[in-house]
Amino acid sequence: MITYEVIFHDGAEVSRRIVSESILAQPVAGVILKGTRTVSRGTTGEAVVGVASYYGAELHGSRTASGVPFDMYALTAAHKTLPFGTRVKVTYLATGKTVVVEINDRGPFTPGRIIDLSAAAAKEIGLYADGVGKVRIEIIQ
Repeated sequence: MITYEVIFHDGAEVSRRIVSESILAQPVAGVILKGTRTVSRGTTGEAVVGVASYYGAELHGSRTASGVPFDMYALTAAHKTLPFGTRVKVTYLATGKTVVVEINDRGPFTPGRIIDLSAAAAKEIGLYADGVGKVRIEIIQ
């Protein structure tokens, strides 16, 4: 703890000096947390059906949750929990078309949706014109 003597003149501080210094407690060296955390990508081949949407020009170039700039022309997607770098096969049930995307962002934040695709991925499977649609996603890597 440091104690100062402070002198004011007309409400303004004009000087300050240390009167005393003391150590209240000795520092303790120690490990607070040790270990590693294993993140599950889920089971390869596990399929989930739900609603997908896409995002594009309005966010192109902005920073994703993984730190890389969003590229609407790349085959990427946002998922709430899958680790970044996870590759997912997305099948649009209306067309039967599939695309493989890499998770590099977080979302979607609209209730009831399970994945947000880049504009390029949405175009690959025919979802772009519809905006949203029912898909099946499978973890492949």
